[in-house]
Amino acid sequence: MSAKADDAGRRGQLVRESARLFREKGYDATSVRDIAAATGLQSGSWVYHFKTKQDILAAVMEEGLQRALGRIEAIGREGLTPRHRFRALLRTHIDTLLGPGQDFIPVLLYEWRSLEPAARPRIVELQRRYEAVWDEVIGQLQDSGEWAGPTRLDRLLMFGALNWIAHWYRPDGPLDPATIAAEAERFMLRAPARRTSRSAASREPKSSGR
Repeated sequence: MSAKADDAGRRGQLVRESARLFREKGYDATSVRDIAAATGLQSGSWVYHFKTKQDILAAVMEEGLQRALGRIEAIGREGLTPRHRFRALLRTHIDTLLGPGQDFIPVLLYEWRSLEPAARPRIVELQRRYEAVWDEVIGQLQDSGEWAGPTRLDRLLMFGALNWIAHWYRPDGPLDPATIAAEAERFMLRAPARRTSRSAASREPKSSGR
C-alpha cells in the first residue's frame, strides 16, 4: 500500500470512528483522546489529518451526505418509474439512518448546532443537492397523479418523519428497516391524489431555515 493510500485509510478510519463516538456519546462529550484511542492513534497524531475536532465533525457530516447523494443519484440512472424510484429513495434514506456503520447522517441531524457557522455552507450545499433529487421525484409523482400537495412543504414534512426514525428505532425491536420503508411508502402515497400543477407548487411557502 502506498503512503498516500495509507493516509487516506487512516483518515477514513478516523472519520468513521469519530462518527460512531459522536453518535454514541455526543459531540461535546467525545474528547480527542477518545477518538485517538478508538483509532489506535497517538493523542496528537490525528492533527495530521484534521486541525480541530470541529474539522472532524464537518468531515463526518460531509462524508455522510456524499455517500447518501452518490447512492440516490445512482438510483436516478436506473430508469425507474417515479413510484419505483420513490420507493428506492425511501429505502436508501432509511438505510443511511439505520444501516450498520451508518452513523454519519444521525450525527448531522443531532449535532448540527455543534457545527460552527463557518463550516456550514459546504454541508448546506450538499443537503440542497440531496433534497433536489427528492423534489424532482415528488414533482414526477405529482404529474402522474400519485402525489398531492406542494413539493417543498411535503418534502420537509416527510423528512421530519423519516429522520425521527433514527431516534426511536431499536435494532432488537419488532420492525426491520425494510418493513419501515414499506410502511412509509404506504402511508405517504395512500391518499387519493389530486393533481397539482408545477406553477401552483412554485407558490408554496419559503423555508424559514434551521
